[in-house]
Amino acid sequence: QVQLVESGGGLVQAGDSLRLSCVASGRPFSNYAMGWFRQAPGKEREFVSGINSVGSYTSYSDSVKGRFTISRDNAKSTLYLQMNGTKLEDTAVYYCAARPYPNSSQREHRYDYWGQGTQVTVSS
Repeated sequence: QVQLVESGGGLVQAGDSLRLSCVASGRPFSNYAMGWFRQAPGKEREFVSGINSVGSYTSYSDSVKGRFTISRDNAKSTLYLQMNGTKLEDTAVYYCAARPYPNSSQREHRYDYWGQGTQVTVSS
């Protein structure tokens, strides 16, 4: 069992930066590939970014590529999402997720553990 707790969300203006964190506990963090997903009001949850268990491979959705950066610190059992150049359409609840495999996935059903989410609101 892995527990995930996100933090760092808030209200920012378009173009500002924000860094989300996700702290894991319960099992060795380095055993898990991780992902960030988000859900905007009235929309389905969507993949944002993924990272493999050792942090050597990352992937991004087209909508955030070049603006967001995913990273992890296995010594601190923490996952990060650096959000630069935020846009109105980035407004959503952001979730981190873990799967007990080396590689991440863009499909949410492949993740076993989820955090409670952190709200990000981008204003004009």
